[in-house]
Amino acid sequence: MMKKRATIFNCSVIEFPRIQDRAGNLTPIEGSRDIPFEIERVFYIYDIPGGEDRGAHAHKTCHQLLIAASGSFDIMLDDGRNKRTVTLNRPYFGLYIPPGIWAAEMGFSSGSICLVLTSHKYDPTDYIFDYPEFQRINTGP
Repeated sequence: MMKKRATIFNCSVIEFPRIQDRAGNLTPIEGSRDIPFEIERVFYIYDIPGGEDRGAHAHKTCHQLLIAASGSFDIMLDDGRNKRTVTLNRPYFGLYIPPGIWAAEMGFSSGSICLVLTSHKYDPTDYIFDYPEFQRINTGP
């Protein structure tokens, strides 16, 4: 399971470099340089109805970075003791979420795209979907 308990204070908003050009902007992201892990998987969530919620789970070992590639949404972070909400609304900012944090994406604007970079390939056994189980893990001895 999770070794050292992460807290919401281990989550951080990272501003990425922007290469600005009149023909459009570019933001490069390199694993272990711009974010605190090597990237093993990239996926994005789109066609989300406006105001809809997603996520609501924690990971045991996987690190994540969420980016609002388009539009905006909030991420509610919970470590079992503290809660915090972060808004993403610029494609050059990302939210780093270490393992052991319950995260729920909420209030998507119409046309939003949530880009997710992860440290591990998809593994269904890495997910904690049951909030009472998450609380037991994170508030235990």
